[in-house]
This record gives sequence, structure tokens and C-alpha cells, in this order.
Amino acid sequence: MDAPTTTSADNGTSGGGGGWFTPRTKPTATPGNEPETPDGRRPAVIRPVGRQTADPETPADGTTAPPASPADSASTGVPDQERESPYAIPVPGPMAAPFAPSSEPVASTTASPAEPRVPPQQPAPVPPPGPAAPAPAMEESPDAVLIRRAMAEVTPVADKVTSYFYALLFVRHPDLRSLFPPAMDTQRDRLLRALLTAAEHIDNTDVLVDYLQNLGRGHRKYGTRAEHYPAVGECLIGALSKYAAAVWDEEMEAAWIRTYTTISQIMIDAAAADELRAPAWWYAEIVTHDLRTPDVAVVTVRPDQPYPFLAGQYTSLETPWWPRIWRHYSFAAAPRSDGLLSFHVKAVPAGWVSNALVHRARPGDIVRLGPPAGSMTVDHTTDSGLLCLGGGTGIAPIKALVEDVAEHGERRPVEVFYGARTDHDLYDIDTMLRLQQSHPWLSVRAIIDQQAHQQLPDAVRAYGPWNEYDAYLSGPPGMIRSGVDALRDIGIPSERIRHDSVEELVAAGS
Repeated sequence: MDAPTTTSADNGTSGGGGGWFTPRTKPTATPGNEPETPDGRRPAVIRPVGRQTADPETPADGTTAPPASPADSASTGVPDQERESPYAIPVPGPMAAPFAPSSEPVASTTASPAEPRVPPQQPAPVPPPGPAAPAPAMEESPDAVLIRRAMAEVTPVADKVTSYFYALLFVRHPDLRSLFPPAMDTQRDRLLRALLTAAEHIDNTDVLVDYLQNLGRGHRKYGTRAEHYPAVGECLIGALSKYAAAVWDEEMEAAWIRTYTTISQIMIDAAAADELRAPAWWYAEIVTHDLRTPDVAVVTVRPDQPYPFLAGQYTSLETPWWPRIWRHYSFAAAPRSDGLLSFHVKAVPAGWVSNALVHRARPGDIVRLGPPAGSMTVDHTTDSGLLCLGGGTGIAPIKALVEDVAEHGERRPVEVFYGARTDHDLYDIDTMLRLQQSHPWLSVRAIIDQQAHQQLPDAVRAYGPWNEYDAYLSGPPGMIRSGVDALRDIGIPSERIRHDSVEELVAAGS
């Protein structure tokens, strides 16, 4: 799969030197950065099945696509999903894939989340894991004022703006249509959300650059190339100028050109640097398939080459039956010496990927994995306790975090609240109780809605105090929202609460 191969001396933050959306120069490989294997190489013994056919909208097995429906639920209900990072962009939802093809959901499209895996080409000091101090208030730049003025104008007609943008893109550049999934519903919504995010953080260079670098790396698995960005930029300007005509002028257009050029160059540079050291995606063979309930399976895979990740992170996954349709699943275990990866998958109604993984996949089948992503990881530089709330299959990354603490030999208190609607939904309680028996610093409490007549976040209020704990939440959107509110109410500061992106959870249809 091709990837961008251009870079800039200033890491793309100046917004100049490249012309109208034009990428700049190709990076030079530095010693030690040469890739050991080609990107996306086919393993010697593992062979993919059901590769994309001549008609990219038809599944490999020849069946027709099911009707548009909510996207599949991830191990955490997520995503790209991008979890709220202790030092990443503090926004309600990621700026994921505004201009990228092949989003994650089926009938609704989501793009790859940030993938904090490879440092930028020009390394800057990396903050230690843990909450970062909020950025100081800053005066708006002239470009930011113009960008936000345009966004205020087009937000009320968002559907028309985004539909017109994609119409321009596919009419002017029909070759790009095949990179996108057949259903564009949520892709249109994500474009506006991405632009709002950029408008909100346009003056916060550190935050925006970090996020965009991660996003650029994640786009590699879609086949995004440097030459795609100018086409997207021109169509974006065309759509904005049409629907923001009341305020649009040459000055505003120049501001958007500068902003988009900066955004695209940062993403291009990050992808180019990543190309030197990591594949765009991995093949992985399913080695075990454990059906825990009629609609929940634990799927374990063996990647064709080493796959580095951290407990609490997640990845995007594509099955051979639905080419170009990616879903996000959290790793259900800390990194293992045998290199195997496990995921908890819940089949949701009309969920394309989730139903395939739960009801159709078998040992020997081949899937593809994108890069690891997410920042809901343990800060091993502190001894703060961990308060973990996992609802449904959201227990998967919580289990991984517990294993991570155990492997580091720490004795910090870890309190796990495992929420479920019924006893039947506590499919992994035995595993969690065995961990509790092995580790005296671990406490596991099952909270069953139908028995306790209270939601998981409300149950947490009865225990504590929690003001000295770092909190982790993973599960359905409603649980995340109410959980964050409950934790703030009992004194846990926002910067110590880490969770999956609620907007991405909604898009994933959990």
C-alpha cells in the first residue's frame, strides 16, 4: 500500500513554502530508520482470504451488503475510538479522518484514531504519561478568527456543505471514490466535526500538531497518498465558499488555504516518517475463537510480524468478508511474550464486522490490523491508585490495564467496577475474579443493573474516597457520560479521568 513520501524542514507547522496545498520534499532516511520489512508485506506462510475484488463494494464472498445500520461495537464500544488522552487533544471528539478514505463504521464512517506509536521526524520533548497542565489562554490569531467565522456560517447547513464537498470531490476526482466505503452517512458528519475541532485548536500548535501527526500515520492503512491532499483541499474550499458566501472574501480564503496547507503537510510528514519504520498494516491469523455467549466472542490472533502496543490501547481491524470496512477493538490483554493479541467482540444488530467476527470467523482465517492507537494507558511514574469502570465488553481494556500493573510488579491499589445489565452479560467475571485472587491489591466488584437497580457510575459513589485515584472508563456512551459526571462530582479532576471518546462510541453504534 502506498504511503505519502514528502516532508518539510519545519515539520509542516509554518503553512508556507509549498504553494496551494502542495506537499513539499521527500524525506531522507536517517541511519537506524530503514524499515526491516516492506510496508504491508504478505507473510510467507499466512495467506489472506477474501481479498478485495474488482468491485470494491461487493464483499469477497459475493453476498450483498446489509442495509445501513449502526456500526459495530468495539471491545470498548469504541472505536477510533480515540480515548481521552492525559496529554492529547482535549476535545469532545477526535478530528479523525476529515479528508481520509475508508472510515471505520459501515453505514457510518469513522476514520483512524490517533496512533501514538512513532515519534515525529523532528523529535520534541515527549511529556511523561499522565495528565498535563491545561494550556494557558491565548489571544486568537487573525487566521483563527476568520476560520471560526466561516465555521459559524456553515454549521447550520452542515449536511449541505459536506454533501456538496463530497460531490465536488468525486466528480472532479472520480478515482478517489474507490478509496471510500459505499455508505457515506457518518463520513459527512465527521468532516464537519473535524473542521470544528481544527477551528477550536488552530492556535494551540502543540496540541494540533501532535494530533495531526497521529492522524497522518493512521491514514496510511487506507492508501492515502500525498497527492490526494491538494484535491481534497480545493474541494473543501469550493464547498465552504459556496455556503459561507455571506462572509467569504479573499482574506478568508487565504486563511483557509494557509490552515489546510499546514494541516495536510503535518499529516504527510508524519506518514512519511512512519513509513521508514513501520508497516501500514499487519496480517493476523485467528488462532482461537471462544464464543462466551451467543453474541460475545473472544478472538485471539497471531500477527505476521511483531506488533508493539500498550495495555489500554486499541486497533482497527478489517475482515476478509468486508474489504475496506474497519472497526476498532481494544486489546483485551497486556502485551504477551508469545505475541498473540486478543479482542472481545460483541455482535450488534446488522453489525457487519462484529457479526462476521462472532458468528463467521474461525481459526485459520486472516484479518488485517491497523496501527495501535489510544492513550488510555497506565502512568507507571506515579503510585496513584487506579479506579476502573468497565461496562459490557468495555471490561477488555480494563483487564489489560490490570495485567499491566501486575507485570510491572507494582502494589498500587486497583479498584475495578464491572458493570452489566444481567448476570449473563458478566461473561468475563471468572477471569477478573482469578486476577483478584492472585493480586491482593486488586478489588473487583460486579454491578448488575437489574439486581442493584442503579447504574454503574452511581454505584461507584457508594465507595471511595477516590480523589487520589486515576480513573479509567470503558463501555457504552451512556455509561461514559454519566461516569465522567459522577467522578467529577466526587472530586476526581477531569485531567485524571481517561476514557474512550463518546462521539466515536456513538458513531460506532455500541
